[in-house]
Amino acid sequence: MDLTQRVQDILNTVRPYLQSDGGDVKLISITSDNVVEIELLGACGECNLSQMTMKSGIEHAIKKAIPEIKQVVAIKTPRK
Repeated sequence: MDLTQRVQDILNTVRPYLQSDGGDVKLISITSDNVVEIELLGACGECNLSQMTMKSGIEHAIKKAIPEIKQVVAIKTPRK
């Protein structure tokens, strides 16, 4: 299984918790140096605790399951 699919699988396990609070997460990319770029959507994108959710929830889950991932960062994508 490729790295992108492995990260997507982990995101799918945390997604229900985010959705229960009106949020979601989208995988933007995985850089060549194994940094995962995500976008927090909905309530998660605007919440004051989103950085904590991202670090202690999403990043922890990804790095625990996929040790070669060095970091997870939340980015904002331009709206169309």
